[in-house]
Amino acid sequence: MKAKLKTALKRARAKLHKAANEFEATFVSQMVSTMFEGVEVDETFGGGHGEEMFRSMLVQEYGKTVTQRGGFGLAGPVYQELLRAQEAANG
Repeated sequence: MKAKLKTALKRARAKLHKAANEFEATFVSQMVSTMFEGVEVDETFGGGHGEEMFRSMLVQEYGKTVTQRGGFGLAGPVYQELLRAQEAANG
């Protein structure tokens, strides 16, 4: 019984870590997206409609990469708050 509870707790915490990291990646992507708004598409190295379409995917990948490499430090506090909220909800 204890082993199952411990395993369930590990899974729940892993989900919280994942959610916190995804939140930080989304936050970073939004910041990078704002930075890219002022950057014109360069026709010399491709550009055009294709680059405009794929820019959002590039920005998402930037957000994920920054978070995977340590990020801005948001994932840790977000994880702690999610854990507190979950513990409060479960009593």
